[in-house]
Amino acid sequence: MTTAQRTHPIGARVAAVAGCALVVVLLGVGVGVGWGPQLRLDAEVSRAAYAGDGRSPLVQGLLDVATAPGYSWARFLVFLPVVVWLLRAHRWLPAAWVTVSVVGVGVLNEALKELVGRPRPQFADGGAQLSSLSFPSGHASGVACLVTTALVLAWPALSRGARRWWTAAAVALALLVGQSRLWLGVHYLSDVVGGWAFGVGWTLLVVTVAQGVRWTRA
Repeated sequence: MTTAQRTHPIGARVAAVAGCALVVVLLGVGVGVGWGPQLRLDAEVSRAAYAGDGRSPLVQGLLDVATAPGYSWARFLVFLPVVVWLLRAHRWLPAAWVTVSVVGVGVLNEALKELVGRPRPQFADGGAQLSSLSFPSGHASGVACLVTTALVLAWPALSRGARRWWTAAAVALALLVGQSRLWLGVHYLSDVVGGWAFGVGWTLLVVTVAQGVRWTRA
């Protein structure tokens, strides 16, 4: 493998991280300064997507299932056995970057929420019930981190066809969780998009730094 071939994946990841960071910054600034077109689109989409007040137990249950992969406990449930396996195999540094990825995304997402300070949509059975802030969506960033971490770990072992299928499944899961936040009325569209961008960008940043200091093999 040539030097150019070895560095190309890292260069692509750096570009992806920069793109994700730009999305988060632009959306966050738009919220912070009250940019009219973004706020109007957010309001219109949230009203159109909201599943409504007084939802039936069945509908609420389905929405709870759809949104569950975005919780912190879902990431820990998926990756705790992976980290234990890596430690038992004496693969200390891959275990470290996986841990940093899945734990750090939640901590930093909360910091971003405090920085931007956006209130939740005020639907009676949605954001009005929550005291936490809105931008970016922790569920969207959490599921984006989950699927990106899983794909990075599995990628070398997957065939070209399997990579396409697993990537499609990962995108579908991230879309479902993000949409569920709109159905539940607890986030705006830009919260969800910003969360996706932050989750992907953070994970790729951790992987890129890890490769840069030879924590993992290219």
